[in-house]
Parts: sequence; structure tokens; C-alpha cells
Amino acid sequence: MSDSRPNILLLMTDQQRGDCLGIEGHPVLQTPYLDELGTSGFHFTKAYSACPVCVPARRTLMTGKKPVSHGVLNNYGTRLEGPTLPEVLSRAGYQTHFSGKLHLWPFRKLYGFNSADYANNPDCRRHVATDYTRFLESKGLTGVWDAESHGISNNGFPARPFQLEERYHFSNWVTDCGINFIERRDPTVPFFLKLSYLAPHHPLVPPQAYWDRYMNMDLPEPKVADWARVFDRPQRGIPVDNPGRVYFDPAVQKQMQAGYYGSINHVDNQIGRIFNAIPKNVMKNTIVIFLSDHGEMLGDHQWVCKCNAFEPSIRIPFLIKMPDSMGLKQKRKIGAVVELMDVMPTVLDAVGLDIPDSVDGKSLMPLLTGEKKSVRNYLHGECSNIKTLNSGMQYLTDGRKKYIYYPGTGEEHYFDIENDPCEMTNLAGKPEFAKEIKNWRELLMKELKGRPEKFTDGRKLNVLGGPTPKCLPEYINQVEGGSVT
Repeated sequence: MSDSRPNILLLMTDQQRGDCLGIEGHPVLQTPYLDELGTSGFHFTKAYSACPVCVPARRTLMTGKKPVSHGVLNNYGTRLEGPTLPEVLSRAGYQTHFSGKLHLWPFRKLYGFNSADYANNPDCRRHVATDYTRFLESKGLTGVWDAESHGISNNGFPARPFQLEERYHFSNWVTDCGINFIERRDPTVPFFLKLSYLAPHHPLVPPQAYWDRYMNMDLPEPKVADWARVFDRPQRGIPVDNPGRVYFDPAVQKQMQAGYYGSINHVDNQIGRIFNAIPKNVMKNTIVIFLSDHGEMLGDHQWVCKCNAFEPSIRIPFLIKMPDSMGLKQKRKIGAVVELMDVMPTVLDAVGLDIPDSVDGKSLMPLLTGEKKSVRNYLHGECSNIKTLNSGMQYLTDGRKKYIYYPGTGEEHYFDIENDPCEMTNLAGKPEFAKEIKNWRELLMKELKGRPEKFTDGRKLNVLGGPTPKCLPEYINQVEGGSVT
């Protein structure tokens, strides 16, 4: 007899900004399948990544723990203590599988999944043999670096079309693996399928058709506030990998954006393939979640990549579609502040499983039922280092205001993101906001009390003179050096 509990389909991109959906009002980007998902289900318009960089964000998603609880505050490889979402679901009788990027250490560990199609990115063979590389070899592409012969950096700003046939693209491969799982799964038990795309993370190499689409459009110019400006003319000779502060020639800026938007558009169409591959009667009983691990500055405020506490870096797309049989009023936007740590408790709550005591996140089911309008008063986020600033960052936001503190330098930012969503005006230092900022500063001191980095002495926020460690002392990895790129 079949198990009638709902299936779970978790769709994840890497480095996709919260404003990069058609339903967010983006001026050029086309995301028809995700737009339909968001308008038919729940669209969270204030979803954030507490630590906006790959490894800590993914550790949070897997465990429901905030960064300080899982111990990693930047890209760093060390043990991950569970229980994890797939582990709890597997123990409860779900058939669990993931395809694509996991970005956890050690490589190849399943973390509770029953099975996997594993490849963090096209170049991962230098660390461990990947299933994507094996796929290319099975198609006669036997060169180890065939997928990277485009010459585009995995962490840089250059962009160009993908050089192989579209069917060999990493995003297509992740989708193919997902479809294979759907076709081969055990139909008598519910499934949890996680599809984790590398795009729109660099390398920015969408298939030719998607590249052409956006290169032939007028693309929006980056937003650069006076408080952020460090260059008054385009720069050349900057580092290709993780350059930090930037001001590109218009042609280079457009190519980067075309590569980025094209990659998102391509993934959206691949997600459409998954939706079409799942039988309609199965899809009716499936919880569908779409999100990203963090955003991308994309030239805004003369920055690229992530780690910053600005909206392009920390705000993420977050969509949920529940089965109609659950009787929820869908087709709604929800403006409550939510975070990746909320995914695990929400899923477990929705399918009737106990939420482990280790979870810091909140179930969003009370928001979906309309029982509550929020699950937290504010969100605390952090990152140990921001390239070029000689500091990490700490931030607090309630979705209306945002306070940022840079412990390396002692600088502050304060934004009215409700009325100034592009963060063009820094209110820190303005006398009329001194009381508000003092209140936020005191809240941050409470969050950081007792931390080994010595962010505060209880009376003030300390100035540390530089970045802080990537992990808490008890998570230092003595075996492999802890490096995860």
C-alpha cells in the first residue's frame, strides 16, 4: 500500500539575488516557471541568507542551525553535526536523493541522503572524481577539463557562452539526474529530491541562446551610492578571481550581467523540465520549494560576489508551493523576515515529523496558515571577512531597517530598506537616527555576548583591527586544513 505523505522537491540555485525573478519586477530577466510557482504558491519577499557565502549557508540549510551554531562563518571545510533534513526524512521512510552541488566537507559524504549524483562544480575533479565528469566521459568527452575549456574563472567576472552543446551543460546534467531519479524511484514511498544548480554562480557561461537574449537587450545599470563610490572611472588590471571592489567598462559590465541573467533564465527553463517530468498526480502531492544560498552584488555599489550585508548579497528568492490538499490559502506574498534556517523546520512540520532540538530556525507553517504574521522580530547575520575591507560584517534587520557593523574597522551602516531598498543613503552618523542606531547596537551586543572573537565587552562593540576566523575554535579542521573553495 502506498504512503500518502507529501513528496518534497527542493530546488536550489547558487548566488541568485532576491530581485532576480520576473515576479520581483525585474526589468529584463525572464523566469516564467519560477514566476508561476511563486504566484500559485507563496512568495517570500523578505527572505535572507544569514551568512551570505556558499558553505555556511548550505550548512544552515541542511541543519536548520544559524551560523554560530554550526560553527562556520565563511567558506571552510570541517565536520557538520546533524541531524540533517535528509537524515530525518530518510529515517522516517522517505526516499532521499540529491543532484548537483552540496559544497560540504568531506566530499562525497551523503549527510543523510540515500543516494546522490555528486558534483560541486565542473572543476571538482581536482578534489575528487565527480559524477558530472563521469557523465562527460560517457559521452566521449574524455579530457578532464573539457567542461572548463571556455577559460572562464569559477569565481570571477568574465563571461561568454558555453562552448559545448547545451545538453552537456552542468545545469542540464543536474536536471537530467533529477528526471532519472523521478523515473526510477520507489513509487510506494514519498520522496525528497534536492536539485542543486551551480548557476548563476560563476563561471558565467550560459548556453548561446540565453547569452544572445540578454546581450541583445538594454540591461539595467548598477546602483552606486555616493557612500560606496571608490572609483570614478572604469578599472583595468583588477584580479579576475574574487576582485571585490570594481568599476567595469560598460561592455564588460554588460557581458557579466548577460552571463548572469542568461544563467538564471537557463536554470528556470531546466526547472520547467522537472515540473513536466513529474506525473501530474504526483505533482499534486508534492511540496515544491525554490531558493538560493545567497545573492550577488553584480556591480552594485562597486562590488561583485557576496559576503556583504547589502540587499543584493543577502536577500534571496524563496518560493513555496504546497499541495492543494493541505487546504492553505495560496497565491500570496509574505513580507515576514525568513531565512534558510527555517526550511528544515517548515518541511518537517508540514509532513508531520518532530523538529529536532538542535534546530534554530522557525517553522513557517504559521505564516502559511495565516495564524501568524511573523516568526521573529529581527534576523542576525554575519560573515568573517569581506575582501578589500579588512573586516568581516555583522548585520541585523527586521525587513524595514538594517544595521551593519564592521568589527575590523568600527564603521557602521544604517539603511531604511523599506523606503530605500537600493541602500543609496547611509543614515549612520545622522543625529536624528542616533537613538534608533543605539538600540540596534545594543541588540547586536546581546547577540554577540560571550563570542570567542571578542566582538563586545558588554558595554560597547569592539574594534578588532581585521577579519575574524572562518570558524569557531572547536571546528578547526586539523586533518585537511579546512579549505573549501
